[in-house]
Amino acid sequence: MTDTTRILLADDHVLVRRGVRLILDNEPDLAVVSEAGDGAEAVELAKAEELDLAILDIAMPRLTGLQAARQLTRLQPDLRILILTMYDNEQYLFEALKSGASGYVLKSVADRDLVEACRAAMRGEPFLYPGAVTSLIRSYLDRAGQGEAVPERAITDREEEILKLVAEGHSSKEIADLLVISIKTVERHRSNLMAKLGMKDRLELTRYAIRAGLIEP
Repeated sequence: MTDTTRILLADDHVLVRRGVRLILDNEPDLAVVSEAGDGAEAVELAKAEELDLAILDIAMPRLTGLQAARQLTRLQPDLRILILTMYDNEQYLFEALKSGASGYVLKSVADRDLVEACRAAMRGEPFLYPGAVTSLIRSYLDRAGQGEAVPERAITDREEEILKLVAEGHSSKEIADLLVISIKTVERHRSNLMAKLGMKDRLELTRYAIRAGLIEP
């Protein structure tokens, strides 16, 4: 690793990327060297470039920040990852940590927290805002008191892809074309999703997708 941390920044809003870049590029040890407008582009850029840290927005088109984080963790275990989000949400926080992220930073306080989060990630230390630490401790104590383990993900990666596309309003044919699979396969995955999640229609799936950080409300 060089003295300067090479950063990939992924967010589907250009103005957000511009603001975050201004914060980071003012620091002598941090440099944004690549920008992506969605999670899939972030994964492709990370494959092609030498990077130290990826900062990913949680809700992006094509692949969300959480989906991209899981792929990047598998592809490049040494790459540090931070999730950047506007949502102070326990479920997003837990999913981010399970996805391999080193930290979870709120956009509302990025000017205060982001630089320190980057440096903590590069030291191999987790970074969580104070409210997140409280959530983690409360969840741990609740599960320990009930003798529960941390739950596994409810759905597979493929089901998550299809859930995101369904929630975005795509038809079964459009999803089949996008993922290069048959309409029958899409319908089977959709039925499995509803059965696993105990849901009856697209509206309920969309609400779940919002809670899981797959799409923005």
